Amino acid sequence: MKNKLTAAILSCVMVCGTMGSIQSSALPAKNGGMRSMTTAEIVQDMGIGINLGNTMEACGDWIEDVDRQWGDGVLQTKDYEIAWGSPIITKEIIEGMANEGFGVVRVPVAWSNMMDKSTYTISPEYTARVQQIVDWVIDADMYCIINIHYDNGWVNNFPSDEEGSMKRYETMWKQIAEAFKNYDDHLIFESQNEELGWDSIWNQWGGTQAQKEKSYELCNRVNQKFVDVIRASGGNNSKRHLLISGYKTDITLTCDPLFKMPSDPANRMAISVHYYTPVGFAILEDKDESWAKARSTWGTDEDYRELNDNMDMMKTNFADKGIPVIIGEYGCPTKGKETDSVVRFLSAVCKAAYDRQMCPVLWATPNGDDEYSGHYDRTACKISNPDLKKAFDEITGFTGKTSVEPSVSYPVVSKVEYSEKNHQIRFTWSPVEGATNYGIAIYLSGKWRIQTQSISASATSYTTPKHLTPGKTYKVAIAAKVNGVWTTKQAIKHAVTVTVK
Repeated sequence: MKNKLTAAILSCVMVCGTMGSIQSSALPAKNGGMRSMTTAEIVQDMGIGINLGNTMEACGDWIEDVDRQWGDGVLQTKDYEIAWGSPIITKEIIEGMANEGFGVVRVPVAWSNMMDKSTYTISPEYTARVQQIVDWVIDADMYCIINIHYDNGWVNNFPSDEEGSMKRYETMWKQIAEAFKNYDDHLIFESQNEELGWDSIWNQWGGTQAQKEKSYELCNRVNQKFVDVIRASGGNNSKRHLLISGYKTDITLTCDPLFKMPSDPANRMAISVHYYTPVGFAILEDKDESWAKARSTWGTDEDYRELNDNMDMMKTNFADKGIPVIIGEYGCPTKGKETDSVVRFLSAVCKAAYDRQMCPVLWATPNGDDEYSGHYDRTACKISNPDLKKAFDEITGFTGKTSVEPSVSYPVVSKVEYSEKNHQIRFTWSPVEGATNYGIAIYLSGKWRIQTQSISASATSYTTPKHLTPGKTYKVAIAAKVNGVWTTKQAIKHAVTVTVK
């Protein structure tokens, strides 16, 4: 490990009092408390993300039929987990995602698998498996998003049976909320996937204004029910950050004035949309359909203009109004595509979102027949295409994770005090066992700059020089040197943000 604090980017803004002390924004355990970070700060802290696609959301009646005919007749979680081509997920697969620079993993879930359909009781076995994967994600210092995904399409029944469908939706989320209520704010709940919007009520290529309003109103009611259920469920859920599914997660439809964000007493919500535009490139492989022609290349001036217009639309309608944006899925197939165009498209979407302080989450699926299919190799535990990996790193500035011995702790900042008279700040931290000295670094102009590495091991505080610029905000990392190694990774991960008074 390098013996100095290395460059990294962390957006973790805190509201500081005029005088007094605040608690640090340290990364808690998965059963810890909720930090004072806003949802916008959480989304920025995520960086870029990846989906664990075609895995825990795999579903279909055929799975049970196959097991009945060819298996032991006893359905288990693994029967669904591998049904769409995924290997059994391991801790190494998840850790590989963190090592590749992803800061959030979205885990789509079909909770109806193995469910008691008469009572909507979710399988404890299925819940336990999702919890294990979530634990691995959080233990790897990433955020995790879980949702009710397509789930064999039962959400399509809302227009014909709203009461029954809402009962099922509410019952399921009550159970999910209960199972995860003690998880900290590295776990985010997402209300649904792409199904909130019904062509049986209103088709965007036809239909009346009244039909359109009816479909949007139903979408808004479902999202409001989600918020109400989570906020009333106890534990950390009263403050949990929530991801609200846009109308069909379509950018244009979600930016329609008829779509409304739910009312939330905690004011901790982000909006989710997906990006698969143009569909001829991002959805179709090598065959035309009646609704689009397959494209093998992407990257014309018009392509970039379309992408930027869409991202600007989300920024204007949501991000600029204080509603953080997560691009919950974006991606494209590799079959029938020029490899350079795939890299160009994925990196362009990632950059367009990231540069607008939105979080882009790559849709990644199990390895296929093509060399780079799926985008993340679950056998090698790395991004399949090295050119795509390089492009992502250039966008985020990721230079690799620095290993730290698990037994080595970090200085936990317990108090931040301000002097308005002298315009200086004093940090107090808990001592680290075995530390020989402490160091301070400040994030300025895109780089971590070391202020000192020679603070005595007996010291538990540091006071900045006087006459810092009033109103200027600093990100400060405090590291310990233990057994000749600096706790670099932990110091940066748990940096605090302060504003000079």
